[in-house]
Amino acid sequence: MKNLKAWKEAPDRKPLILKGARQVGKTWLMKEFARQEYMDMVYCNFDEDASLGELFERTKAPGRLLEQLGLINGLKIKPGKTLIILDEVQECPAALNSLKYFHEQANEYHVMAAGSLLGTYLAEPKSYPVGQVNLLSVYPLTFSEFLRAMEPTLAKMYASLHPHEEIPAAFHERLLEAWRTYLIVGGMPECVSSWAEHRDAGRVEAIQKELLAVYENDITKHNKQINAGRILLVYRSIVPQLTKENEKFSYRTVKAGARAREFEEAIEWLVSAGIMHRIYNVSRPEYPLSAYAMMSHFKLFFFDTGLLKAMAGIENEAIVLDKAFPFRGALTENALLQQFVGELAVPPYYYAPDVKHEIDFLLQHQMEIIPLEAKTGKTKKAASFRWYIEKFAPQLAFRYSERNYRRDGKFTNVPVYLAGRTDFLI
Repeated sequence: MKNLKAWKEAPDRKPLILKGARQVGKTWLMKEFARQEYMDMVYCNFDEDASLGELFERTKAPGRLLEQLGLINGLKIKPGKTLIILDEVQECPAALNSLKYFHEQANEYHVMAAGSLLGTYLAEPKSYPVGQVNLLSVYPLTFSEFLRAMEPTLAKMYASLHPHEEIPAAFHERLLEAWRTYLIVGGMPECVSSWAEHRDAGRVEAIQKELLAVYENDITKHNKQINAGRILLVYRSIVPQLTKENEKFSYRTVKAGARAREFEEAIEWLVSAGIMHRIYNVSRPEYPLSAYAMMSHFKLFFFDTGLLKAMAGIENEAIVLDKAFPFRGALTENALLQQFVGELAVPPYYYAPDVKHEIDFLLQHQMEIIPLEAKTGKTKKAASFRWYIEKFAPQLAFRYSERNYRRDGKFTNVPVYLAGRTDFLI
């Protein structure tokens, strides 16, 4: 909401496109923003009403479109007072293209667009007016947002934490309990809403399985140049990919004898759709990290940890009772990445120079490179992490685990639930 308000008030505002995976809450956000910030709204859903598409195909002139939309909705569309929402806009390329003309000829009107799998369309050359729109990514709830939905009082205490002080033991245990619940429920709005209302894990799991089926269905319906079967193979390989000791993406895990050229486009599709996050290995942990990214060495993570947990078939008991299981490290890394992607301004990388050493995440802050290590439970083992610190002597180094906040020599142990506040720690 803060970002949307900034967009509304920006002097150089352009039509806004919301990107994000299906069911992360884009439609709700647009409608709620209209309710809070505008006198009225015009809502167009091109999936529900195909005839709206004909209107945009007949004319490119914003004035004519505004007049017709006003007639359909029985109101006068006013600059800055009416929010025009174009939902499921990928179903009507002419409507997506109209954003260019709104910017050039009628930028005083406020226009917002979104749609399922819209990211895959925006990734295609010449599919939308580059430079004529603002883009904003929408993700599942981060842990801090989850806390605000679940336990507002605890969320206020969490927000007031000083990042560099040991946390009182009782408070620390409450937050760990909430974190473990977050690993189970995840950040999908429907799952969080259900858990907040019913506290029924069975209902949440049913919703998660329905959502996973929806994503598979989206893939099977995809009939463009990219082979849907290949996309599905990559999608279904995410759990075995993350189960491996070395989590670098392996084409052989997707299919015996598979080669990169067969599946590169399928991976791009899943990343563009917002269903997967991709982070690259770097050849050197130096500024700027992007200059050392090795494009053929990467890891894929799932966009929501609750859905990943459901996909892997992990029992809730193993998480709630803090039991050891092989996939636990991958689940923790996925959850940490979900916080970094949702809360931080820069993308993380990782560093694996050889088979003996791997740093889970590297973060660039100004000209500093900060190593971030993910640990399950309260374990202290971190051979690669200590090796990196001795070799490169970073000014800052954070190890995330279920242990309390503590400076431990040349690095800082950070409670795992504070991953989303890494910018404050820095």
